[in-house]
Amino acid sequence: MTPDEVSGNRSWPEGFAVLLADYERHLTAERDLSIHSVRAYIGDVADLLEHLIRLGHDDLDGLDIRGLRSWLAKQQSLGKSRSTMARRATAARVFTGWAQRTGRISTDPGALLASPKAHKTLPGVLGQADTRAVLAAAAVAADDGSPVGLRDLTIMELLYATGMRVGELCALDVDDIDRSRRVVRVFGKGRKERSVPYGVPAGQAIERWLAEARPKLVREGSGPAAFLGARGGRIDQRTVRRMVHQRVAVVDTDMAPHGLRHTAATHLLEGGADLRSVQELLGHASLATTQIYTHVSTDRLRQAYQQAHPRA
Repeated sequence: MTPDEVSGNRSWPEGFAVLLADYERHLTAERDLSIHSVRAYIGDVADLLEHLIRLGHDDLDGLDIRGLRSWLAKQQSLGKSRSTMARRATAARVFTGWAQRTGRISTDPGALLASPKAHKTLPGVLGQADTRAVLAAAAVAADDGSPVGLRDLTIMELLYATGMRVGELCALDVDDIDRSRRVVRVFGKGRKERSVPYGVPAGQAIERWLAEARPKLVREGSGPAAFLGARGGRIDQRTVRRMVHQRVAVVDTDMAPHGLRHTAATHLLEGGADLRSVQELLGHASLATTQIYTHVSTDRLRQAYQQAHPRA
């Protein structure tokens, strides 16, 4: 989504349209953010500029902390969730910081803006028995001889083995998979590269996929994509999400690919992995993001205690 698409037919001051276009170039070229992150930032900033226009301003000089707070208050009155408001506060701070550094505004009002604290919810995860059941069912489905069945098994094994994001999996090229060392090169948020190991079952599925199934789907435009769709192009996230929902349904659970990421992290910690290692494997910038999985493990321990201890 471009700034022009965001603004649409709105009657914007010319300076705001130019400003939004410059900011979009900064996010894309200098920060190398994904298209989804750029779309989110541009949408939030466009909404902030619209609010500024409604307050009677046609340039950034009129933006101060009161204007930012009234913008967030407006979001609350519209029923936006706390997580959405927290994200928009972050987007405003990033934007005003950039505007101040580049001389587009003399002070940075976003530096004074506090984020509404988002409610932290524990991620849904599969138990180890259910995970084994899901992967076993995917293996049975892969025995139908179709390349798609073997592809889906490989994706399920790799998502659980590595905890990678669905976008990271879809972006993999064949050369990103080091089959001799059982390590996959992953490009995460901000194109940050990390190496993630995977286990024997995932390795076996990968070998079969690359040797037996992928060649049957390859077309002239397939390129180096590790995983292909039924028509030979790089697989898209919607296809993976739909497949994961179908596979996990065998244990009467509805789960998206991110749930397998949560599951992998939780099982690593339950198995004794240290928090820093899990942080590195998942590609979290902050250890605080990884720590939510310790709460999942503690919650399970508490449930087991309450069920088993006679004086719980």
